[in-house]
Amino acid sequence: MAEAYIVGAVRTPVGRKKGGLSAVHPVDLAAYPLKELIDRTGVDPSAVDDVIMGCVMQFGPQSMDIARNAWLSAGLPETVAGVTIDRQCGSSQQSIHFAAQGVMSGTQDLVVAAGVESMSIVPMGSSITAALEKGMPFPFGEKWVERYGMQEISQFRGAELMAEKWGFSREDMDCYAYESHQRAAKAVANGYFRDQIVPVAGVEDDEGPRPDTTLEKMASLKLLREGGRITAATSSQISDGAGAILVASEQAVRDHNLTPRARIVTLALTGDDPVYMLTAPIPATKKALKRAGLSIGDIDVVEINEAFAPVPMAWMKELDADPDKTNPNGGAIALGHPLGGTGAILMAKLLHELERTGGRYGLQTMCEGGGQANVTIIERL
Repeated sequence: MAEAYIVGAVRTPVGRKKGGLSAVHPVDLAAYPLKELIDRTGVDPSAVDDVIMGCVMQFGPQSMDIARNAWLSAGLPETVAGVTIDRQCGSSQQSIHFAAQGVMSGTQDLVVAAGVESMSIVPMGSSITAALEKGMPFPFGEKWVERYGMQEISQFRGAELMAEKWGFSREDMDCYAYESHQRAAKAVANGYFRDQIVPVAGVEDDEGPRPDTTLEKMASLKLLREGGRITAATSSQISDGAGAILVASEQAVRDHNLTPRARIVTLALTGDDPVYMLTAPIPATKKALKRAGLSIGDIDVVEINEAFAPVPMAWMKELDADPDKTNPNGGAIALGHPLGGTGAILMAKLLHELERTGGRYGLQTMCEGGGQANVTIIERL
């Protein structure tokens, strides 16, 4: 099977809800990293075979195939097609998988994998709300209800179920969240993200980290659910952001004089309990490591999306993973989680951190709606 290489990775800053990126149209927001990716790699944009973009709320300003619209808004060739995909929070990690698979199959040579979400402009749940307002049923049919019953299916409940199952107290999760902010604040202050970010609307750095937060402040927050353990402090932030990755074949590397920065080692995907919803990174990681012939100890940097604190905490416990290698520069609790944009953003962070530290193997994973998870393992070159 042909190899697939990452030759470019760039992202926008991640903006807070109603922050510096909140007035940027999502099509334009996605256009920034696309244009920057082409400029940085120096590739002929007309040679790109496809643009695959993840976006969760494909509604209103994010509808009508935002991948195609963003590419054109970036001033790039009309001859290049684009497609928008939805695997919930893993949408743009899945776009990386599809791009790599196109290259590995030998049917494509240059593919852009990207993602975007403006949660300020298109709020989470917009597409569901619109359907409900028109009297359409919630997106679980009768057969689904026969299998799982009439019960709440939500990420918030899933997070609480995980905290209970793995025995994480509110205090445990507050400590994890505090460390996420401290790591992210240090990374921003030291400029670790500077090379991977293209400024947008005057915003040059991620807006989410709160270096002045304290455990006392976190302890004062209200619970999201009565009798629960999760608060806003131990949840990912609502955010705006986009990212783009260029995946190339060996032939494209030669033809366009590109520099491979990482080799995609393996791709894995699995499903788990849709009620718990957030647990699938655990079996998916085990599957990916086995396929790659690696152990968790071989992995130098992990980016696991901090949808809620119990997700990475349970993952580390089950995999016996090193906390120092896991989200070393903070995660979505501090840096934000712009849904469909997060997968591409995490890959940009993962690649740059491997390059900064000289690590060899990196692993990216994230929980997704429906109880799913993607895992991508890369090798820095």
